[in-house]
Amino acid sequence: QVELVESGGGLVQAGESVRLSCAVSIRAFNSYVLAWFRQAPGKDREFVGHIIWSVGQTFYPDSVKGRFTIFGDRAKSRLYLQMDSLKPEDTAVYYCAAGNMIGSYDFWGQGTQVTVSS
Repeated sequence: QVELVESGGGLVQAGESVRLSCAVSIRAFNSYVLAWFRQAPGKDREFVGHIIWSVGQTFYPDSVKGRFTIFGDRAKSRLYLQMDSLKPEDTAVYYCAAGNMIGSYDFWGQGTQVTVSS
């Protein structure tokens, strides 16, 4: 059974940092690509970044590059999203996702809300 559970969201002020966590329960964990997405009210879901778990390679879109960092803890089976220098436009529900290949995610968490006040 696959399960992804996010935590760590909340209300922060612009310029502050937040670390989101995703507890990952997947068989053959190392074969997966793990990603973070976000969705703001009234907007489409947006890709925030991914990590190829087996090699630790990451990729970020320009909108978050240099401010967001994805990393994992294999021993704890956890995925993290470190978000620094937060902006009000980063306000969204953040989701972690898993799939067998980049761009194709079959499993999703329930999401955690991050609100950045100006």
